[in-house]
Amino acid sequence: MLRTKADVFIIESLDPDDEGNGRFEGSVISSILRLHGKQPKYRYVRTRNEFEKAVDEFGQSRYRYLHISAHGDKKGLCTTNLDPIDFTELGDLLQPHLNDKRLFLSSCSMVHKDMAAYVIPKTGCFSVMGPENDIDFHRAALFWASLYHCMFLKDAKKFSRARLIETLARASDLFEVNIKFFYRSASARGFIEADVHLEKKANKKLGARRGQKTTSG
Repeated sequence: MLRTKADVFIIESLDPDDEGNGRFEGSVISSILRLHGKQPKYRYVRTRNEFEKAVDEFGQSRYRYLHISAHGDKKGLCTTNLDPIDFTELGDLLQPHLNDKRLFLSSCSMVHKDMAAYVIPKTGCFSVMGPENDIDFHRAALFWASLYHCMFLKDAKKFSRARLIETLARASDLFEVNIKFFYRSASARGFIEADVHLEKKANKKLGARRGQKTTSG
């Protein structure tokens, strides 16, 4: 098996209002990663066909971390032109490319047990993480940029699960973001959910992502 690269491949697909107002989470993250000396690949797509091509490019890149930024809900995500991609379709698309890699999913409410139960065994990925409810755009951009900054600061070559859980907990507490984190295991279900909250009581819901607009709307 070819070695993977400890770098981030970003696929982003937003709505026209986001585009018009310059709300590009992926661009913010790319800038932070370049300051770390990384070589992130950023692909902005508007259609399902372009999304699928970007996924294939991710597979060819051998990058270890895939970050997807898009509007979504519990069923899945959608592209700029409103092509829906439910989480089972996403798992099928990622299946050839995500084995022994990590998926960072910035899409409102999309990461949950049913999603993990399909995507993790299907793809063989190490882990899947993302917000469990709606999240403001500015909060999401700061959260993810800070997470990558802290992880690469300590683990430039490899993200350990323990370190990732610890950093997720601290970042989610700082930015008041409710995050779900699931990782691959040898259990009957094929995955385990890790608690990434510093406190037992989860943070309250914090409103819509990207200003006043939810990713599902």
